[in-house]
Amino acid sequence: MAVSPTHQLALPLFPGPKYPFSRTTRNSSLVPRCSSNAPTSISVKPPTRTFPGKPEADVVVIGSGIGGLCCAGLLARYNQDVLVLESHDLPGGAAHSFEIKGYKFDSGPSLFSGFQSRGPQANPLAQVLDALGESIPCAKYDSWMVYIPEGEFLSRIGPTEFYKDLEQYASQNAVREWKKLLDAILPLSAAAMALPPLSIRGDLGVLSTAATRYAPSLLKSFMGMGLQGAFAAPKLLRPFSEIMDSLELKDPFIRNWVDLLAFLLAGVKSNGILSAEMIYMFAEWYKPGCTLEYPLNGSGAVIDALVRGLQKFGGRISLGSHVEKIIVENGKATGVKLKSGQFIRAKKAVVSNASMWDTLNLLPKDQLPMSYVDRVKMTPQCESFMHLHLGFDAEGLREDLGIHHIVVNEWERGVDADQNVVLISVPSVLSPNLAPPGKHVLHAYTPGTEPFELWEGLDRRSAEYKNLKAERSEVMWRAVERALGSGFNRDKCEVKLVGTPLTHQRFLRRNRGTYGPAIQAGQGSFPGHPTPIPQLYCCGDSTFPGIGVPAVAASGAIVANSLVSVSQHSQLLDAIGI
Repeated sequence: MAVSPTHQLALPLFPGPKYPFSRTTRNSSLVPRCSSNAPTSISVKPPTRTFPGKPEADVVVIGSGIGGLCCAGLLARYNQDVLVLESHDLPGGAAHSFEIKGYKFDSGPSLFSGFQSRGPQANPLAQVLDALGESIPCAKYDSWMVYIPEGEFLSRIGPTEFYKDLEQYASQNAVREWKKLLDAILPLSAAAMALPPLSIRGDLGVLSTAATRYAPSLLKSFMGMGLQGAFAAPKLLRPFSEIMDSLELKDPFIRNWVDLLAFLLAGVKSNGILSAEMIYMFAEWYKPGCTLEYPLNGSGAVIDALVRGLQKFGGRISLGSHVEKIIVENGKATGVKLKSGQFIRAKKAVVSNASMWDTLNLLPKDQLPMSYVDRVKMTPQCESFMHLHLGFDAEGLREDLGIHHIVVNEWERGVDADQNVVLISVPSVLSPNLAPPGKHVLHAYTPGTEPFELWEGLDRRSAEYKNLKAERSEVMWRAVERALGSGFNRDKCEVKLVGTPLTHQRFLRRNRGTYGPAIQAGQGSFPGHPTPIPQLYCCGDSTFPGIGVPAVAASGAIVANSLVSVSQHSQLLDAIGI
């Protein structure tokens, strides 16, 4: 799932049609250039033994996750020669789709909003797609099912609908506190959304592309907040729990609910998430007329759109091209070495879309300051995932089955406790073409709460591993049975796939299968995009602004903007009307 506006509730997995243990091809292949009205499936040339095409580019991007593709697409839009190197045979990293027996599965984000938004306050991914001249057809809806200890209810977004749920499942005090919270934070949303993400860059040029350009709208937003709002504005960069504490919000349901939203958004509870991020999400979900959006053809359609945009402007992407090392010459990053042994030169920069820990492993240790190495190694990690992908007959299931379901077993354990929260997505409800006629496709997972230590060192072929998979996946099976009702029979599923932290580690090449850095607001900050090695940059969930679809899209855009002139950057902002 992913929280609005294209915010991500979790960022799962799996690279290929034979999930979870094999891929379609073994050698590198170059995704051919395609037009903006190309079909959503990405065609691939037959594999070759050596890197296809010119073995150099202005900028080489390692990894085709959303952050890497946003960076590469914008660089191509800026007329840079850019090459994306992807280890797997499908682009998209944790956000791609894969197909088995006619079922097309989402591997990661599946709950979105804001795809159709435009202008200065649009979410970062929408702004990148706009810059690339791409759009994504979506189905709109406004609710998801919630299963909590207090009961089960259909939770609707919007300014008034949630009050009804609070009255029935919590208390009048919860209603009062929720209204108090919205009244306090929604005025702050103007400040949180006043600076377009696409205007940010990582150098002093930001004074022109952001500060000066949007000074009037920033000033207007602060004036509109009034005296109380203006005094509260500095809290945007503090933990959201501090705002709740200052409002003396003590209702257990409200505290638990906000913790759940925060954890699903960024992998930390309300005491660890930036207020700006939460307020941005609240503004999207609790404004009049707001809706959620699901991309027709699945979340892989997002990746296809980014690839089309990249290729439209002459960018290249090579699949099955595993980067083994980042090459540093005369103190600068000058290219990469592939597993095949081939050297790919980067004339201007190398951008890593890998995690901070995996990027560190690609670098020569003698070229890095120990302070940098120590900081990366000391950064705490979110835990990993368990996944359940199912394909089954729709017969016997209720006709009003919703796309999304959230199951919380116990509030007392905390939403970040393992085996406690399960997220379920049934996207074929809104996009029937994702499954054969009369069938459904389902993805359930535990969101960044599965301890890697339970799995570390296990042989994936062993009976111990298989038994642990069965044991640790049972919480997801029970959640699915609760959400789908008595008409669902696990024994009759045509596709049953269980993914573990080792699956994450192996196929996404994520250190310890982690969701990303567990950086607490107020106690640390996500690193910037430059590194101690000149011409080497990083984007993705290990960099500012952090974890989540909009955050990684913004990080990719910031790096791309930083690699071109202020004039080029300003021209792009003019072109898309922000």
